[in-house]
Amino acid sequence: MNDQPRTTSRRHLLGAAALGLAATPLLGSTAFAAGQDAQGSNGQGSNGQGGGGQDGSGRGRRSFVTARGGELRLDGRTFRFGGTNCYYLHQQSHYMIDAVLNDAAAMGLTVVRAWAFADGSGHSYRALQPEPFRYDEAAFDSLDYAVQKAGQLGLRLVLPLVNNWPDYGGMQQYVSWFLGLADDSYGDGVNHDKFYTDANCRKAYRSWAKHVIQRRNRYTGLRYADDPTVMAWELANEPRCRSDKSGATLLGWAREMSTYVKSLAPRQLLAVGDEGFYGRANEADYPYSNYEGNDWLKLTALPAVDYGTVHVYPQNWGETSSNKPGTDATGWGTRWITDHLADGRTLGKPVVIEEFGLQIDAGRDIADTAARDAAYKAWTDAALASGAAGDQFWLLTSRVDDGSFYPDYDGHRVMWNSDPANPTRTTAHLFATHAAAMTAATH
Repeated sequence: MNDQPRTTSRRHLLGAAALGLAATPLLGSTAFAAGQDAQGSNGQGSNGQGGGGQDGSGRGRRSFVTARGGELRLDGRTFRFGGTNCYYLHQQSHYMIDAVLNDAAAMGLTVVRAWAFADGSGHSYRALQPEPFRYDEAAFDSLDYAVQKAGQLGLRLVLPLVNNWPDYGGMQQYVSWFLGLADDSYGDGVNHDKFYTDANCRKAYRSWAKHVIQRRNRYTGLRYADDPTVMAWELANEPRCRSDKSGATLLGWAREMSTYVKSLAPRQLLAVGDEGFYGRANEADYPYSNYEGNDWLKLTALPAVDYGTVHVYPQNWGETSSNKPGTDATGWGTRWITDHLADGRTLGKPVVIEEFGLQIDAGRDIADTAARDAAYKAWTDAALASGAAGDQFWLLTSRVDDGSFYPDYDGHRVMWNSDPANPTRTTAHLFATHAAAMTAATH
């Protein structure tokens, strides 16, 4: 079809990011069997307090975010937020984690989404799960530290448990482990989609989820499931099942795994982590069609799912004037957002616009920074006015270990830095202003 997804433009570049900035080496490496407790050396944060939920005496100091009546709730009030994504927190040095989370807090952002997976040995990244049912405890240092740091800053985290894409292993790594099949994640997905149905893949995924959710953070002394800093778990980042256009395969897997993950973390929120594709059999427009084997309405309606997730990438999805005369990327994205927020109200579920981004590309409706800022303002204004529980732009980055800035691998980088040479300073301030408006909209 004309609007065939162009996900490789962003996802392959994120793979390049893993190659270009591999995790800072960690001392020691011990593989732990599934289910074994991961004990830290001191169980306390650097300030002498357990992060994200306890002080040094063990008394609770933060509440869990909950979902009720189509809203997110915190301490008896509606909870709405402006947030971001920074996928690399699970791999990088304490310096890099401090840099980006300090920036997020300075902007007034309250929720950050980051990966909680790194599957398979022999890659450029440091594997959290080198092989099925085996976990490298030393490699968890970055994620443990990020959770502690976020808690100290008053931030909340959203943590997906596996990637649809082969970056950091993903679903394809499970398929390779158990079935030895080639990667077709960017093709028809016949091999990839066996992740959802193969008994061994499902068993290994469940084991991984249990290990992460129940393990004890070396810095806070808390199990992840007991830490309110972890606002939500996601079943996957952008799950899809192209080999079953009906959506039944993905829906069945999500029903099983959402029930299981919720049983492990009943006080934390749960989302699917999908992009919002509607799965309509007779719809030609790619994001509304059944091409990806997703049905957002059915996935969001699952009993164990607390809120719906929506991603917005009109340029990647062919929703531009150059691809479709009469279509504009900004206007199309606004419609996509408001459609989902209206449908969320019908479902009685909160909706989070958890990834959105545009590249500066005059041929795809965004001529310069001013045009992109205008689009982002239109989208965030729509999210605020139409009742989104939150929104999280892709992607906030900051400094790397040598003091330079994280490279702009995919054209979506935003930096919080007042230097006039920072090309994204106006964008960052736009998001900071929006975050304040979202916080002010709580009641």
